[in-house]
Amino acid sequence: MDHPIQTDFLRWIVLLPLLGAAVNGLLGAILQKRVGKWMISLFACAPVLISFLLSLQAFLHLLALKPEERFLIDRVYSWLSLGTLQVDVTFWVDPLSAVMILVVTGVGGLIHIYSTGYMHEDKSYWRYFTFLNLFTFAMLLLVTADNLLLMFIGWEGVGFCSYALIGFWYHDHVNTRAGNKAFIVNRVGDFGFILGIFLIFWSLDQQGHGTVAFREIEKFASLMKGQELWGVGVVTLATLFLFVGATGKSAQIPLYVWLPDAMQGPTPVSALIHAATMVTAGVYMVARLHFLYSAAPDTLAVIAAVGITTALFSATIALTQTDIKRVLAYSTVSQLGYMFVAAGVAAYGAAVFHLMTHAFFKACLFLGSGSVIHAMGGEQDMRKMGGLRRSMPYTFWTFAIAVLAIAGTPLSAGFFSKDEILWQSFSSPHGSPMLWVLGVTGAGLTAFYMFRQFFLVFFGECRADSHTKAHIHESPKAMTLPLVLLAIGSIAAGWIGLPAIFGGSRFAEWLEPVFGAHHEAHASASLEGILMVISVAVAASGFCLAYLIYFKGRVAAERFSSLAGGLFYRLFNNKYYVDEIYQFVFVGGTLLLARIGAWIDRYIIDFIVDGSAKTTAFISWFNGLFDNHVVDWLVNKIADSTFEAGDKFRKIQTGNINSYLYVILGAVVLAVIIKLRYWS
Repeated sequence: MDHPIQTDFLRWIVLLPLLGAAVNGLLGAILQKRVGKWMISLFACAPVLISFLLSLQAFLHLLALKPEERFLIDRVYSWLSLGTLQVDVTFWVDPLSAVMILVVTGVGGLIHIYSTGYMHEDKSYWRYFTFLNLFTFAMLLLVTADNLLLMFIGWEGVGFCSYALIGFWYHDHVNTRAGNKAFIVNRVGDFGFILGIFLIFWSLDQQGHGTVAFREIEKFASLMKGQELWGVGVVTLATLFLFVGATGKSAQIPLYVWLPDAMQGPTPVSALIHAATMVTAGVYMVARLHFLYSAAPDTLAVIAAVGITTALFSATIALTQTDIKRVLAYSTVSQLGYMFVAAGVAAYGAAVFHLMTHAFFKACLFLGSGSVIHAMGGEQDMRKMGGLRRSMPYTFWTFAIAVLAIAGTPLSAGFFSKDEILWQSFSSPHGSPMLWVLGVTGAGLTAFYMFRQFFLVFFGECRADSHTKAHIHESPKAMTLPLVLLAIGSIAAGWIGLPAIFGGSRFAEWLEPVFGAHHEAHASASLEGILMVISVAVAASGFCLAYLIYFKGRVAAERFSSLAGGLFYRLFNNKYYVDEIYQFVFVGGTLLLARIGAWIDRYIIDFIVDGSAKTTAFISWFNGLFDNHVVDWLVNKIADSTFEAGDKFRKIQTGNINSYLYVILGAVVLAVIIKLRYWS
């Protein structure tokens, strides 16, 4: 990989969706009015599908090379040259980014096609596809960038597009609040990401090798190991800062709260965010910088702990949700937790493998839920559904396959990828039996809440009103065809990553040039088989429980909701009251700070300003009345003193954004303390 192969077509993988966004953004309203929506669909879908073909070409090009030579690069131009910092706009494709671009353009392309049917009646059809293409461009930029700064542009791009698409139906205030929430929460995480970039560049610059390019960072990473800042190793600190950004983008504790509310956007947007683009960015970033994370075992421990906690935490919330999309949202948060568990035990290949398989079955689930919502006239409450398998056979069977996959049913894609994570959590030097136990517990919960959803939606008697029942129908082919292809992927995608017990993983071999040789497990193949059987049995128990409660009705759901006096049910159903806590502490604290600032501005600042004006006017009148030179001297003295004081106060305006943020943070903390002490 020291001598990458130069190409000139990688840029088009990234730029074609941007071209589609530009055409629809500038001309879409006119085209929609004068030509028709088919032209909008063409300019939206064609660039993404061509990007997929080019991505496939890049993949085949890499496949034809020797493993150690699988590295394509496309340098476009020199972007920044500031002192020792040299940054180029350069795109690269190696085995890792090849997986990502195929997922983004392949699954993303199917979501574009599906959207042509789902959004066909929307008046802002052109605006929707403008942002959908821009979203795809930003994600492709993120995964093909050869340096941290260019990655950060894509990182921020997907954040902006998520804000625009979540609040797409902005006439409803609930939707705009959800978009704002996603934008603000991700800004918190992105602040950590920026600090991580700065710290890496500063550390290497101290050694005379200041850079933000991934290949250069990996080459000189050993120089960072001996450095410390605030008593903490620079590598540990930098990777923790970057992981803060990952918790925002990939919705991990404590910054996961935006993702469930992202359901307010159109359903295809939910599929794109949750399956193929934004939420996978954090996992990809950790995998891309694996050489730094492997050198920071404390950070790996934090990642594994956050991942397994998030997986279980969100899985318990999903048990009680009644909104068909919200169940899938918390499921996504949980599955991302599993990916970070794999990354936390340094099994980066397993994390990327689950990322890839999850893209298929989660996109299928979201698009399937969109098909149901489309047929139900916008209804999302599962308690008002039921019996839809007869009216929607394509949606039913594809949804069933995706549910089997996410539940880890043997021979499905989810089975192979999740089992690999569980095995690595047990056998890796960074793993532990307890981590495996918690992971298997989460697998059982996943099987239960997914089959609960499946039975509530497709079986039993339809609980909708008579008007809705009369209009239930299967979705058009533009929506069902992507469902069929994604359902096929939900089975077939797992077979390229067979566990070692079945002869080894081609997927692991494919990623070996990036992550190195697969580590030797500290357990036998027979033990792996035993653990696999146990995990399948636990998942099967989750299915059986859901079957008895929601299909057969032999066990009343109320028996479980009344456990411990209904405490667990209230906690799960109210999402552990995390939103309320955040509202009180952060939103309430910010509003309190604003009120304090407004009071100071009104009663102190205005008093000083108005008082100064009135005093000056009085002195001027007095001076004119007596023509007294003493008064002139006094006025000049006051003016000189004022200018001198202003000059001193001016120096606190350093222009350092971090300093301002620390002052704001301190003020917010002080305001919260005052509120809790005096106004709670």
